[in-house]
Amino acid sequence: MSLQRNSKIKSIQGNEGTKIKQYFHPHNTLNGINYSIAQFTLEYKKKSKLHKISSSEIYYILEGNGTLKINDESYKLEKDDSVYVPPNSKQCIENTGTGDLRFLCIVEPAWKTENEILLE
Repeated sequence: MSLQRNSKIKSIQGNEGTKIKQYFHPHNTLNGINYSIAQFTLEYKKKSKLHKISSSEIYYILEGNGTLKINDESYKLEKDDSVYVPPNSKQCIENTGTGDLRFLCIVEPAWKTENEILLE
């Protein structure tokens, strides 16, 4: 069993402009998972950099409002919304709310630096 306590996980700065708390990833989980799950925070009026990764993703909005652009489509998101992002999709998310935008991102197979490409 692996237990991750939010209060014990340090945030890191993501290359695409978000703050990230990595909860579960194959490198920190004892039961051999093939996915990763992390909490992202995007500050008020901020936007992540356009990027793509070779894994599929699911975003789940915990708090705030945002607009997620996937290829040529835009999706307005609010608390408790979720969306699937296909592998190799051009994507960015913008905080359109009045406070922080917080969301979970589940990546399968697990996120790796070499699988992400910044496009701007």
